[in-house]
Amino acid sequence: MRLKAKQTGYVANKIGIDLANAPFVTMPKGKEAVVQACKAVIDENLENEKRLDAKVNEMIEENYDEIELQQVKERELFFMIKKRLAPEYGVIMNYDDRYNEVSHRILDELYENYLLEYEVNDNQVRNVIFKAFKAFADAYDKMDDIVYEKIKKMKKEYIPGSVEYELLYDRLYEEELKKRGML
Repeated sequence: MRLKAKQTGYVANKIGIDLANAPFVTMPKGKEAVVQACKAVIDENLENEKRLDAKVNEMIEENYDEIELQQVKERELFFMIKKRLAPEYGVIMNYDDRYNEVSHRILDELYENYLLEYEVNDNQVRNVIFKAFKAFADAYDKMDDIVYEKIKKMKKEYIPGSVEYELLYDRLYEEELKKRGML
């Protein structure tokens, strides 16, 4: 599951909640400082991927005539180029590997800035962070389907993509996050 910009706060919050509930972790500066640091690391990773996507799109645009002439499928070409350039931009294409790498970076950030203290192996703490990513990713599709069905069943019809639809979607999505203890 690829994170959207507004979801990084939700994932960071889930990480903060899970770390706060871990019996072997203390947060000297509070959960909110941990959540902010997590969000900053996740946002940075997402920004790297945005830059990579922009570069790939630029390359495709520059060679559009050749692509058309060769009758290459743009979507396939996009992912081929993205995969080749990903290491240059520090982007890992496999999501489990990416969550693992970001979990390492989050733990380093939290430890170096005295936001997290623990007397257990680093891997135990990193696993809490990684599992928070996985829990959010696994629950995302279910929550998305539930919210979509709720909106569809409403008496008033909402047009996907409209401001009204997006506001309603966000509100219902946050309710689902709260139900699952992710917010």
